[in-house]
Amino acid sequence: MEYTTLGSTGMSVSRICLGCMSFGSSDWREWVLDEAESREIIERAIDLGINFFDTANVYSQGESERVLGNVLAEYSRDEQVVATKVFNQMDPDNPNAQGLSRKAVEQELTNSLERLRMDTIDLYQIHRWDDDTPVEETLRVLDDAVRRGQVRYLGGSSMWAHQFAEALHTSDTLGLDRFVTMQNHYNLVYREEEREMLPLCEREGIGSIPWSPLARGFLTRPHESADATTRGEYMDGDDDMSERVATYRANGGDEINARVAELAAEKGVSMAQIALAWLLHQDAVDAPIVGTTSVEHLEDAVEALEIDLSQSDQDYLEEPYGPVPVNGHE
Repeated sequence: MEYTTLGSTGMSVSRICLGCMSFGSSDWREWVLDEAESREIIERAIDLGINFFDTANVYSQGESERVLGNVLAEYSRDEQVVATKVFNQMDPDNPNAQGLSRKAVEQELTNSLERLRMDTIDLYQIHRWDDDTPVEETLRVLDDAVRRGQVRYLGGSSMWAHQFAEALHTSDTLGLDRFVTMQNHYNLVYREEEREMLPLCEREGIGSIPWSPLARGFLTRPHESADATTRGEYMDGDDDMSERVATYRANGGDEINARVAELAAEKGVSMAQIALAWLLHQDAVDAPIVGTTSVEHLEDAVEALEIDLSQSDQDYLEEPYGPVPVNGHE
């Protein structure tokens, strides 16, 4: 395993972050693994040297955090870097169980800590931007959590670059702890983050930990293939996910898919490994967040660290890309 410092924090994380959206309860989504199957993957990740885990309160409505906490409790807490997120609705009957108000953040943080069986969360992230809550209120409650020792570092997730810049400026002006990471939508067939967000992150010393590095499976097999994962089949029936796949295919995406397949065949590796290797070669990226329902796919992801892509390889993969609509902020 390779390790890097997360942004400008000095904290070391594995270059592969294990995404835990697939862990929790199949009652939430049919492709989600229950605890026994989830445990197998988390334990194998630890064996492989992964020390960075990303979840969210909304994943399986808290069950992902609970499962992750149960497994990690059997290992050294000092060796783990655990990230979770807050924003999405946790209780349809409680309007304060969502958003980024002081009440919502404080109660959801308490609940996350309990489910994770931890005193302190290493990286606490806002899952999305909250238009209904002043950013100053959100930043103050997050800063309070850091000062109480409940959170070590703060992070953001997909939003407009001007919103992120506003949050950073507000923190600096008020003397509050600032965001140190951006969990953004970024992969070979969705590179809109290169226009504003990634340059902002590099300038501000913000670590980038992209989600959907394999484009919901689009970059793991030829697009005309009839093969699909259980998760992929589910996503294909979801209107939002169908729109996202359409975005991936647009304006050069199909050609990029073909070139990933070609380069994978040439190097004797999988398409997923080529797509991950490309991300790992990007200077702005600290650790892609890899979600999986298979030990084999996890092992493949770690092996991508060993793949060297020349500059000409990278240029060949990137060349067909054209602008596509911004996707993932909602």
